[in-house]
Amino acid sequence: MSFKSFSLVIFGGDGDLALRKIFPAIYYRIKDKQISAGNQVLAVSRTEMDTDTFMALVVSHLQKHIENLDAEALEIFTSMISFISADLTKAEDYVPIKKALEEAALSQTLFYYSTPSSLFGTISRLLHANSILNDSSKVILEKPLGLDLNSFEEINTELSRYFAEPQMYRIDHYLGKETVQNLMVLRFANHLFELAWNAQNIDNVQITVAESIGVEKRKEFYDACGALKDMVQNHLLQLLCLVAMEPPATLTADNVRDEKLKVLKSLRTYNPGNVRKWTVKGQYARGEVADQQVNSYQEDIGSYDSSTETFVALRTYIDNWRWAGVPFYLRTGKRLEKRYSEIVINFKRVPHNVFPAGPKIDRNKLIIRLQPEEHIELVQMAKTPGPGGYRYEPVSLKLDFIDSFDRRFPEAYERLLMDVVRGNQTLFMRADEVRASWKWIHSITDSWNKTSQEVVLYKSGSKGPGDKVMEPGDEWYESKNGHDAKKVSKFFGT
Repeated sequence: MSFKSFSLVIFGGDGDLALRKIFPAIYYRIKDKQISAGNQVLAVSRTEMDTDTFMALVVSHLQKHIENLDAEALEIFTSMISFISADLTKAEDYVPIKKALEEAALSQTLFYYSTPSSLFGTISRLLHANSILNDSSKVILEKPLGLDLNSFEEINTELSRYFAEPQMYRIDHYLGKETVQNLMVLRFANHLFELAWNAQNIDNVQITVAESIGVEKRKEFYDACGALKDMVQNHLLQLLCLVAMEPPATLTADNVRDEKLKVLKSLRTYNPGNVRKWTVKGQYARGEVADQQVNSYQEDIGSYDSSTETFVALRTYIDNWRWAGVPFYLRTGKRLEKRYSEIVINFKRVPHNVFPAGPKIDRNKLIIRLQPEEHIELVQMAKTPGPGGYRYEPVSLKLDFIDSFDRRFPEAYERLLMDVVRGNQTLFMRADEVRASWKWIHSITDSWNKTSQEVVLYKSGSKGPGDKVMEPGDEWYESKNGHDAKKVSKFFGT
């Protein structure tokens, strides 16, 4: 796909996401020669400051997280960026934005909505009212797209008045991770795995996204949202889709998204009869994380009657030919023992053990680690060296990006930003995907409400109460510690 010059307008340009992810992504793409001088970045926020003050803020954040900033790349980076103070609800405050874009006169304009979704419609309407939008405009939308199906439909209807579907890029940064890309190659470029990728060979699939931090600065949002809507509706379901989807005819955006949509429509829904058995929701209590005493969720938000879940574990099934009867386990939570995200494919045990004197043969496992480091690991049984009969133990074949490649890997936002510039929507969610995921989430929340399912307290620093959803004989795979944190940061960022 061709690279066209661009103006990038970041609404919420001095916010946490922009400072931690978007601006570092731009810097690194400049350093790696993918973005050149002559493009434009406009940071827009209601904060009163000038461009010099804003640039000092941005550069200070870069210096905190990036060692040895490249002088040439930094010069290009700072030359591209301007700051505009604006109240996004006032039409007249869009006039300076229009003027700056017209003066640059670049090939395409990208609008990054790094704001609450409640502002998406207002921003779009006022961009249109000021004649800033055109056929080359693209809009990048951060999660959450609403808090339920109805609010998503309201937001999407409003956006659709001003942007066609090919202009909308609904971002899920998990899809930009290197290991997630490798999952596609692993599945569809290796005959060995594709032959075994079905209910005849796979016992269960586990997807874990664990965080060791609490709600931090997101108290008000999180208490209205909870772990299910904040994490499962987007990140975990998108990972599930990539594991479970059929091979697309091609890797064009719509072919890939068509296959993901089929998975979402095949997910078994919840009802009052199965929701207590197949789901658990928890809330963190006081405890200890990384040798530090931490407060409970209710203490963190200053509300002692909140029933918002900070942990959720689910068992679900995909009712199609390939996955019939295979449980998919999802879990995510805050203030857990450690931070990591991974997918574990548990293959079935051998049907007959020809080594009866030995221990029970463990399952083969394919472990796809997404963070903090990224690697792919195949666990198989092998003979323990030495005399004394057939003793065996699990041994890992491992593709470790840090050990294998002596260079830094682009973060997800870098890849996704370049995909927007190039017009590649493969790693972005289509409206019907988001709609299908919200419908499935609604079956859970509706069943919780009908059964008055309570929140289970779990100790901060624990693994959470996820065991309750497992089928008899199944258990969660508990990840081992990976590389040193400083080494991980060097390769994958923070």
